[in-house]
Amino acid sequence: MKILFIYLVKGYQYLISPLLGSNCRFYPSCSQYMIEAIEEHGLFKGIWLGIRRLGRCHPGCEGGMDPVPKKNSRQN
Repeated sequence: MKILFIYLVKGYQYLISPLLGSNCRFYPSCSQYMIEAIEEHGLFKGIWLGIRRLGRCHPGCEGGMDPVPKKNSRQN
């Protein structure tokens, strides 16, 4: 299932994203973030992290560098 979702996102990157233009406020892009999150955290948590990221991608957000959190990182 994980590979299927990654291919769906890559399909979006190659087929749909070029038509929409470069509008992402973050680096890596939201679609790349989703792929990295799924690879790092697994399907369900990765999709959840990707959805949260998409929710932050709006005109009122400054954006910038926002890497996927590492699996074993602890927040202090």
